[in-house]
Amino acid sequence: MAQRGTGRLALTVGLLVLAVLIGGRMVGTWHNRQQLSNLADAHRRATAAHVARASTGPATQAPPATPSGTTDGAAPVAIPSPTSNPGPSRAATKPRAPRAHPADPTFGARRTTGSSAVALTFDDGPSPTWTPQVLSLLKQQGVKATFCLVGVHVRDYPDLVARIVREGHTLCNHSWQHDLKLGQKTPDQIRADLARTNAAIRKAVPNAAIPYYRQPGGVWTAPIVSIAKQLGMMPLGWAVDPADWSKPGKQAIIKRVKDHTHAGSIVLLHDGGGDRSQTLAACRTLIPWLKQRYRLVPLR
Repeated sequence: MAQRGTGRLALTVGLLVLAVLIGGRMVGTWHNRQQLSNLADAHRRATAAHVARASTGPATQAPPATPSGTTDGAAPVAIPSPTSNPGPSRAATKPRAPRAHPADPTFGARRTTGSSAVALTFDDGPSPTWTPQVLSLLKQQGVKATFCLVGVHVRDYPDLVARIVREGHTLCNHSWQHDLKLGQKTPDQIRADLARTNAAIRKAVPNAAIPYYRQPGGVWTAPIVSIAKQLGMMPLGWAVDPADWSKPGKQAIIKRVKDHTHAGSIVLLHDGGGDRSQTLAACRTLIPWLKQRYRLVPLR
């Protein structure tokens, strides 16, 4: 009986060992199959992605965001994407050299009286409305000035030109029709313009002296200066410009002239080219004020 029981026990243990071995192989096989399945799925996904890239072209990488500001004052530089064509960046581009300007933009135009005296100059006339009032004020104050005349107005109001000369003021050519771009024209055109204006002045006042030429806007060029001198006229600039032509108001004109006038200053004012009521009102205050401090002279 004991031997039979021992045999049964050994048989049972053997069967259990066999079951365990078989079960382990089955479990391993299942895991292997699962791994193979996962690898197959991954391969299919990779293949699909590759096909998609081949059909649409290579993917581009977005450049990193450029910072909105820098702490060292340097301009931010855009970083090109890896697939863009390389080219010079703005930061690497050599800056354009500044345009050369003459050391003296007036090309030697006269800007001072050359003495302690101050000179008043009136541009853009003669005007039938404002020039007579300016002349009357100057006569009342015993002051002589310089009048820069526009040819078309000289042609239209020759009697005012005659009055300017008769009352002892100096004449100045201011181009035929206040041409700011006269300097861009040919030398022959410049010469014709200036000569035409002189002819109109001398038609109003035969043999009148015209010692100066003033370029409208102060837009001087070498040809204008050269031709004016050839015609016997010195280029005339200014030292004080209250911008009365812009009609900033009587008080603004007064303040600007008072603040910037010094011994030797040439002051730019206007008796033509528009409404000059503010200039006239300012002059009623300025001329007595200037007379107390400076000798007021016409340019000779």
